[in-house]
Amino acid sequence: MSDTVRTRFAPSPTGFLHVGGLRTALFNYLFARCQGGKFILRIEDTDQTRYVEGAMEQLLASLKWAGLQYDEGPDAGGGHGPYIQSQRLEIYRENAQKLLQSGHAYYCFCTPGELEAMRERQAAQGLTPKYDGTCRRLSPEAVNQKLSANIPRVVRMKMPLDGETVVEDLIRGTVSFQNELIDDQILLKSDGYPTYHLANVVDDHLMGITHIIRGEEWLLSVPKHIQLYKSFGWEPPKMAHLSLLLNPDRSKLSKRQGDVAVEDYRDKGYLPQALINFVALLGWNPGTDREIFNLEELIKEFSLERVNKAGAVFDLAKLNWMNGHYLRQLSEDEAVVFLTPFLQKAGADVSDAGKTRKIIRAVYQKINRGDEVYGAAAIFYRDVLEISEPEALAHLKTPGVKTVLETFLKKAQALERLDMDTFRQAMKEVQQETGIKGQELWKPVRVALTGMISGPELPAVIEVFGKEKAASFIRQALEKYV
Repeated sequence: MSDTVRTRFAPSPTGFLHVGGLRTALFNYLFARCQGGKFILRIEDTDQTRYVEGAMEQLLASLKWAGLQYDEGPDAGGGHGPYIQSQRLEIYRENAQKLLQSGHAYYCFCTPGELEAMRERQAAQGLTPKYDGTCRRLSPEAVNQKLSANIPRVVRMKMPLDGETVVEDLIRGTVSFQNELIDDQILLKSDGYPTYHLANVVDDHLMGITHIIRGEEWLLSVPKHIQLYKSFGWEPPKMAHLSLLLNPDRSKLSKRQGDVAVEDYRDKGYLPQALINFVALLGWNPGTDREIFNLEELIKEFSLERVNKAGAVFDLAKLNWMNGHYLRQLSEDEAVVFLTPFLQKAGADVSDAGKTRKIIRAVYQKINRGDEVYGAAAIFYRDVLEISEPEALAHLKTPGVKTVLETFLKKAQALERLDMDTFRQAMKEVQQETGIKGQELWKPVRVALTGMISGPELPAVIEVFGKEKAASFIRQALEKYV
């Protein structure tokens, strides 16, 4: 086995990239990088019944969006290709033949109907359904006879009938399996395509993979894989099985309870650096209370020793908080580039780039996701003041509000233009004239201009509104609500 650490992410192109898949890819990436190794992407598409057109391209795009750059892969090249399993079929057939010749595998001629009847008999007897070894016991003559008759067949591995298979999992410790309970797995299907188990083991060996980091759902496959490595005379890679991602009710994270696709989070306006930071903390901890890490910092801090074997709860509120943090770290230019498409998608007119920049400047420090920008900026796209917040409506009925608004309106109308600087001066003069200050001075103007108790900074609102719209909203507030 190579001295250089080599990890791989090996998804099937069956649809979107699940956030659990993103975590698997991330942990493989982080481990490879922190060890000075290589991170490989391999596409496992041998189950043609589940193949989805365009899914591989979408998967590659999602990994690149997340910043997980692989060293070898379908579109990156490398010395161990092809990196798409359907382009490696001859390799699997050759290796299946080696197992047949060495006696570690056998042809199985059982029909689907016979297998179904077998499972029914076992279920009726209270046995765990598994292949009963009918074809394993065929004589060489009987096998050759069936091959000559060209009877459809598969290739099955020969699991040991007794003893146990033991693996030292880097996260779970020692895990052992009773061999007698493990099925004689099909390795090569009747159509000549390999199953996951054969293709996976052959590719991991030929691609020099030193560490397999994958979800715990593959733990039950480990004894089959270990036995295959032994049958080939190959040294197995080290293995680590990650815990499940859970909903807050501790059920398995699934589409039924919310978004699970990386594309869903991207489309809702989560930043890649936020999603990566959040996903890194699902089952791994740095040993401190620190929660904000960029990718380079994660590479420095990451270790498999700090990966927890208990299930990790996907806390959407925490992701929203974290995304808000990263959103507020954007420069104004970055925020404009990121948020303008979300305004446009919501139906806002973004043709005036200067105005759009002012609107984004006014609101982006107050939101947590890209798709929240239009809701926060809605006041800038309305000509009619609409107030529905009970607290805002109640505030406009308090003493002094009418005085503040009428005085401000008079000052604003006397100005040649209303901008940040003249607004501040006008408010200073309203305070001097009325003797009203603090919240009693500022809150009536905020509610009259925005319809809300809290929101964007008022000078930033004025910068977008200008004199005419500001005066119009103050008049509407006085006529309709005060």
